Amino acid sequence: MSLLELEDLHVHYGAIHALKGISIRVERGQIVTLVGANGAGKSTALRAISGLLRPSGGVIRYDGKDLAGVPPHQIVGLGVSHVPEGRIVFANLSVLDNLDLGAYLRKGRAEIRADREKIFRLFPRLEERKNQASGTLSGGEQQMLAIGRALMARPTLLLLDEPSLGLAPILVREIFTVVREIREQGTTIVLVEQNARQALASADVGYVLETGAVRLTDRAAALLDNPYVQECYLGGGAA
Repeated sequence: MSLLELEDLHVHYGAIHALKGISIRVERGQIVTLVGANGAGKSTALRAISGLLRPSGGVIRYDGKDLAGVPPHQIVGLGVSHVPEGRIVFANLSVLDNLDLGAYLRKGRAEIRADREKIFRLFPRLEERKNQASGTLSGGEQQMLAIGRALMARPTLLLLDEPSLGLAPILVREIFTVVREIREQGTTIVLVEQNARQALASADVGYVLETGAVRLTDRAAALLDNPYVQECYLGGGAA
């Protein structure tokens, strides 16, 4: 059984048909990336999985359970954490407070403290700024905090929406190194990313979305070598 299955998924925003019957499978332990232009439906797919949008048709099945009608906080409780586009930290709260909010469904203070230390090992800069108001962090540090906060829920499946958006190249490399490390620690990841080259270089499987439909799917390495993907999403050729 796949960990996550989307079958013939449709989502509307009013009269706009944002997802037009996409089908996606995510196996345990994989990084699966959705690539495509703005408006292709990538973020919409993540928002549907996490319960923030109600599909107008199709099935979302997580670990064998149909997520239709399940509210977002219960989906978090089932093991799905969502890092939204734009980071969205609680700006007036400290780094520590933001991390603790990620564990709001959990009990066991000792385990929560231990997980917080794991986050600080992943992102040492967060420990250096743990008492600092999150709104005063740099964009890269806020992205680290958003990922760390999601991990505090101990997800089986992590949904990452545009983690490299607006970051300097050196920080992009750092974020993707951590994404691969999170997978190595046992978390399955669905990654939405406009930086198609970086995303496909990190992923196992890729889906190319265009105007709400799946145009291509293949092993990520094969998509990196695909002439159509190179022309449309990788700047016209391999680097």
